Amino acid sequence: MASIKKLASQTAYYGLSSVLGRMLNYALVPLHTRVLSNQQDYGVVGELFAYVTFLNILFLYGMETAFFRYASKSNEPSKVYNSIFSSVLVTSITLCALLYIASPSLLTYLSLGNTSNLYRIEYLYLFIAIMGIDAITAIPFAKLRLENRPIKFAGVRIAVITINVLLNCYFLLFCPYWKSSHPDSLWVSFYVETDQVYYIFLAQFIATFSTLLFLYKEIIQAKLQWVWKEMKPVYIFALPLLFGGLAGMTNETLDRILLKYYLPGTTEERLAQIGIYNAAYKLSIFMTLAIQAFRMAAEPFFFSINKNIDATIVYAKVMKYFVLVCTVIFLGVVLHMNLLELILGNGYREGLGVVPVLLFANLFFGIYINLSIWYKISDKTIYGAYITLVGAFLTIILNIILIPLFGYMGSAYATAICYISMAIICYAAGQKHYHVPYDIKTIAKYLVLMLLFYFSSVFLKILLIDATLLVHQLIDTTLFVIYLAYTFIQFKSLRKNSDGSKNS
Repeated sequence: MASIKKLASQTAYYGLSSVLGRMLNYALVPLHTRVLSNQQDYGVVGELFAYVTFLNILFLYGMETAFFRYASKSNEPSKVYNSIFSSVLVTSITLCALLYIASPSLLTYLSLGNTSNLYRIEYLYLFIAIMGIDAITAIPFAKLRLENRPIKFAGVRIAVITINVLLNCYFLLFCPYWKSSHPDSLWVSFYVETDQVYYIFLAQFIATFSTLLFLYKEIIQAKLQWVWKEMKPVYIFALPLLFGGLAGMTNETLDRILLKYYLPGTTEERLAQIGIYNAAYKLSIFMTLAIQAFRMAAEPFFFSINKNIDATIVYAKVMKYFVLVCTVIFLGVVLHMNLLELILGNGYREGLGVVPVLLFANLFFGIYINLSIWYKISDKTIYGAYITLVGAFLTIILNIILIPLFGYMGSAYATAICYISMAIICYAAGQKHYHVPYDIKTIAKYLVLMLLFYFSSVFLKILLIDATLLVHQLIDTTLFVIYLAYTFIQFKSLRKNSDGSKNS
């Protein structure tokens, strides 16, 4: 139980940084969906960020997880840090240079149909720099996590996101307001009101660059050193993670890319649909936050206890706690959709139907994250690559089939099917190679009960279709409170069982 409490406390720290940071960042959703009244512009933002998150995997090529694996078992973790940081630094600079040279061709690829006026080469230059800086600072961030320094980790993350939010407010709110009455002011002399998308990207670049300053101490501590004999096993460990990461990011972001090509209508109409989908997608952020916080704390934690006799028992208990928390998040969002939809501009709310599907999909992605520990602990990362490649194949095929039939809802369905399939495959393979006694019956009970509460809400809304919004919200809130009470009882039961096992 003590080890689970440690994981919970670490998750709380990382969760605090993620929640506070993302909530600050989340303030940009109502800002962007109101300032960017043209949904095509928000579609451009969503598409380019999808490419960035995809390419970030290529820039980092599994080195973050490899750092945890080798630094945690090395007598000289600083030497491992120096070698991996040096490797990522060199490859990041090389990739940035290659992408810079290829930028004109990439711009031609993006500017399909009549959308050439929606893209600028400057967007690509900014994103190339953002990707390079993100990769370079990922290893110093990993060092903070390995050294159990969540306070600095959280502080830097929140500071960077705060800078991004403030710059967005400056560029998108202050500058047009001030320029209308003070056109010659130095503060707004540079501002071009017709290119708001550019300033969104510029704000992100400046905020990302500030990460280098905040992590200056960790960066200058790194000595540039690289020895093939020492790095060879690291690359062998990380290579499957690269392919697995690319496949995983395919599952997470390819939908916003494929929508541009498989939705009906003109390219401009497709980009508008992407903008709506991208805005609604962000309402699944609460599940994503929980998974991200858990992942940051769990990865170094799982590696640190893997030699303990009861490690597999701890992994199984963690899964039950994790799923129970995620069911609360799912119901907390879907039962308060009437309130959360106010975050979006009026022109973006038609896409809210994807939110329950995406929340359910991300819940299973979190389950997969828990299950994936077996191939990382046993140095069989090639299995992780196989599983995520299967997921990527499903994502591509299902999006191509379902988008023409259901529009962006097809992408949401494809995401759910993909993550459920990955979790099932990972569980089946893990039980053969590294058995963990997961309590499948209890986990299934949590999921079934969660869905019963959700569909009860849907049924009652249909039954009371003429009732006011207030009545519907009171019903949903009542259902949520009942489930919270059930969750509290379950947590007490799980804790009692854990303490009883320990005493026995």
